[in-house]
Amino acid sequence: SNDYLGMSRHPLVIQTMHDVLDNVGAGAGGTRNIAGNSIYLVALEESLADLHGKEAALVFSSGYVANQTSLATLAKLMPETVIFSDENNHASIIQGLSLARCEKHVFRHNDAGHLEDLLKSVDAKRPKIIVFESVYSMDGDIAPIAELVALAKKYNALTYLDEVHAVGLYGPHGGGIAERENLSDAVDIINGTLGKAYGCVGGYIAASAEIIDVVRSYGSGFIFTTALPPHIAAGALASVNYLKASNVERVLHQERAALTKNILEKSGLNIMQTNTHIVPLVIGDAAICKQKADELLHNHHIYVQPINYPTVPRGTERFRLTPSPFHGRLDIEKLAAALLEVLAETSGLKKAA
Repeated sequence: SNDYLGMSRHPLVIQTMHDVLDNVGAGAGGTRNIAGNSIYLVALEESLADLHGKEAALVFSSGYVANQTSLATLAKLMPETVIFSDENNHASIIQGLSLARCEKHVFRHNDAGHLEDLLKSVDAKRPKIIVFESVYSMDGDIAPIAELVALAKKYNALTYLDEVHAVGLYGPHGGGIAERENLSDAVDIINGTLGKAYGCVGGYIAASAEIIDVVRSYGSGFIFTTALPPHIAAGALASVNYLKASNVERVLHQERAALTKNILEKSGLNIMQTNTHIVPLVIGDAAICKQKADELLHNHHIYVQPINYPTVPRGTERFRLTPSPFHGRLDIEKLAAALLEVLAETSGLKKAA
């Protein structure tokens, strides 16, 4: 599950949502500009800005909408903008770039050298935005953020970093990989989600007050959609503030991820090596991937996510395993045994069973 830390069931989050629900009702009542604004949304944005060390933040209905709206809006408002996008960027980023209708260049995944070649090919005077993610959720790898922000500075480009699979999980306060590597100040715009580690729903960007005001004022995906309900915003705020102060969940989460990798690797399973909490196990066939996931669920009562095209390229279909802090050694050993049983004689094993 993407509820990485189990915060959707945390007593503080649930009680906060109950209290606000009882006090102000279920719905937001409208868009942010008409009737949907609330003290909970304002406080949430202030907390998110603080989390990333930025002047301001803006909350959207989802991380997808945050990416789509922000990128399209910024590119349209800066004439002659050129966007440079990592080839493995999320669908929401690709959609945002499509709506931007500006010149775009795709650089090879995590390849700073290729990015520099592309930057050199563009007129130095044109506005530029470099768009990339911190943790890529299908392979579990991490972007070379320091190299990319250095190139942005060299070629006078804005940086837009998607941290949706890292916020809450990395950094001393959950600010993501950029916070962990002391690079938050160097990144211009940070995108995050409230629907994964924080266990709620919604997305956001954090940036300078000027950038936030521009997107707030011109982004149709923000202006013309109903605001997050007050109890959702309050629950997300409780989760963000809790994880700013507590590191227990993050430490345990990393321990469980490392233990999962160790046990599955020793079992002879074909897992991809990553430096994150994501453990991909390559199957290589869409039909088999779905079939084996069904067998795990029905025969072993274990749910794993079968990931097929177009989320990953054909021939790289996989299980995306994401252990939580609440999975113990016995759970992981049970998973390994079940995987060995259902994946016998498939590419999910390094060698024949």
